[in-house]
Amino acid sequence: MRAEVEKVIREIQPSLRADGGDIELVDVNDDGTVKVRLKGACLGCPFSQITLQLGVERYLKMKVPQVKRVVVV
Repeated sequence: MRAEVEKVIREIQPSLRADGGDIELVDVNDDGTVKVRLKGACLGCPFSQITLQLGVERYLKMKVPQVKRVVVV
């Protein structure tokens, strides 16, 4: 599952980088929890939680059904 998640993260990165941010995959747990680190403009952005839930998590769940949730570490 980690390889699939990494591929999807790479698909998401250009959108975040276009706004000065970035995302880094930290870990993928067996229970379907994906741990990520937000970087750049995403780090202090007040909308980062919305981006994470409605963008990143939603897209990851669609592409990799084993993903249950995405958390920032």
